[in-house]
Amino acid sequence: MQELQLHRVYKHFKGNYYLVEDVCRDSETQEEMVLYRKLYDDGSLWVRPKDMFLSEVDHEKYPDVKQKYRFELQEINKI
Repeated sequence: MQELQLHRVYKHFKGNYYLVEDVCRDSETQEEMVLYRKLYDDGSLWVRPKDMFLSEVDHEKYPDVKQKYRFELQEINKI
């Protein structure tokens, strides 16, 4: 499994980009969650279980997807 890096940009396998803000915990289950921001439209915050965020794409459901992981770290060059 990948290692999550905070304050970095990830690409979702469907094509959009997100900034990982932090890791938090669900108050009921204590499950680790990833807090991330959309880098398009309204820039809203979203949360998803960390294990799901770092999981591989279901290539049986999405056979044409080239990306290995649901979210993949992007190398963004600074200007």
